[in-house]
Amino acid sequence: MSVFLERQIDRLKNQVLQLGTLCEENVRDAVTAVLRRDVELARKVIENDKQIDLDEVELEEECLHTLALNQPVAFDLRYVVAVLKINNDLERIGDHAKNIAEQAIALADEPELDQLPYDLRTMVKHVTEMVHNALDALVSLDTDQARGVRKQDNEVDRINAEMYDAVIAAMRRDPHRMEQLVHFMGISKQLERIADHACNIAKDVLYMAEGEILRHMRLRKGQAAEKNA
Repeated sequence: MSVFLERQIDRLKNQVLQLGTLCEENVRDAVTAVLRRDVELARKVIENDKQIDLDEVELEEECLHTLALNQPVAFDLRYVVAVLKINNDLERIGDHAKNIAEQAIALADEPELDQLPYDLRTMVKHVTEMVHNALDALVSLDTDQARGVRKQDNEVDRINAEMYDAVIAAMRRDPHRMEQLVHFMGISKQLERIADHACNIAKDVLYMAEGEILRHMRLRKGQAAEKNA
């Protein structure tokens, strides 16, 4: 690797980690704003999303600049391609955090529920851990940690799936709280999508480290089996 390319890779690494840190912070602040009915914190999250969008564009331009001028190969090429994809996932995580913050503002004027309709706190714990661990795996190229992120997604999916029945039941018990319960339904969906993006980052870490594309693996294995049959 040339000295210039090495510096460019380090630059990309620093940029993606700075963006990831800001996204992780926004997710935590957004859910805190929901739980505490903190309008000012929610507005901070919405404002921070503007910086996330700007950083995402800057990082994409830096990746394209690196590809055009350095023509990296092997691991370096995989790294730049993966950062391009991770960049997009981080920007989407930022969007979902902003959406949660907007829900927090809408909830601020509503009376607090005696009991949340589903296990929101556990869901938040899993999702924030997934984002954090996916970024940690990116820093250290830790494939075991990346695989752990993907496994943790199963629990988030379970809570999100059970959420619908729980919210519908709560609406029947307290129809006057229906608007507020709809907001909590939306928050669960946003968290589930953040978890999906964390899984995408974990897959890209595995691609960086091992060079294997993991998307649609079941479909590809099925096609291979049909060809060999």
